[in-house]
Amino acid sequence: MEEKQRCNWCLSSDIYKEYHDNEWGKPVYDDETIFEFLLLETFQAGLSWITILNKRENFRTAFDQFDYKKIALYDDEKIAALLQDAGIIRNKLKVYSAVTNAQAFLKIQKDFGTFSNYIWGFVSGIPIINSPQSLKDVPATTPLSDAISKDLKKRRFKFVGSTVMYAYMQATGMVNDHVASCWTRN
Repeated sequence: MEEKQRCNWCLSSDIYKEYHDNEWGKPVYDDETIFEFLLLETFQAGLSWITILNKRENFRTAFDQFDYKKIALYDDEKIAALLQDAGIIRNKLKVYSAVTNAQAFLKIQKDFGTFSNYIWGFVSGIPIINSPQSLKDVPATTPLSDAISKDLKKRRFKFVGSTVMYAYMQATGMVNDHVASCWTRN
């Protein structure tokens, strides 16, 4: 049986292939999943995505199933426990940012009805479909990821630089950067 053609970045592990085949580049509109990716992408800043994928279930457990309403209320005791949890990335600034970002997420929901309305408004609700021939044709940032980053920072979000936001856009399907030869494009 012939192996499916995939984007080269995901070939090193089964967990990467699973993520690539079933999640990456597929539009996500529900706030719960959108927040999960936001939290994971902010923890990924400066690290490899495979590190985050390998710890994803640990993050799910540590952060109350990515329940942003609970995370927004985390106190010093809960934060201290998270900083001792070897199953996640124990970066103090990133742990604190999870709380700050959950609070800002709730504020955007209040202002826009849903976070999905807000974030998808940057692309008028329609995914951007790119046609890269290879991974080298995929940018790390774009003017749009710059704009989203700037707006989120204005709204008190942390660890949402342009590179993180472009990866977030790919993860949530706001942009589809599967290479032309990838089976998911067919």
